[in-house]
Amino acid sequence: MEPKNVKEAMTDPAWIDSMKEELLQFKRLDVWVLVPAPDNISPLTLKWLFKNKHDEEQTVIRNKSLIVRGYRQEEGIDFEESFAPVARMEAIRIFLAYAAYKSFTVFQMDVKTAFLH
Repeated sequence: MEPKNVKEAMTDPAWIDSMKEELLQFKRLDVWVLVPAPDNISPLTLKWLFKNKHDEEQTVIRNKSLIVRGYRQEEGIDFEESFAPVARMEAIRIFLAYAAYKSFTVFQMDVKTAFLH
C-alpha cells in the first residue's frame, strides 16, 4: 500500500523504517551540511512521496520516500543552465552491441542512493 501523506505513512512500520533510512543516508554518506541560504536564493525543499519499487516479479523490494522539489525553480531566477547527466539511448545500444559482439556478460545494477551533480 502506498500512503497518500505523512500521517498515513506514520501508521506503517515499513514506511517509518524507509523514512529513517532515507534520512540516515545523508548522515552516513556525509553529503549534507546545514548552511544559511545566500541572499536572493530560494533553496530547494524536500517532499515526502511514498512509492513502492518492484522487481521483475512485481514484488515490493523497497519503499521510496524522499524527493527534492526541483520543479519549483525558475530558469533565469534560480538557475542559468541545467545538466542531466544520464545515458542516451544510442550510447546504451552501442554498449550492448559491443558487449554482445565480445560475448561479455552484462549485469543490471540498482543504485539505492545516488547524488547527481
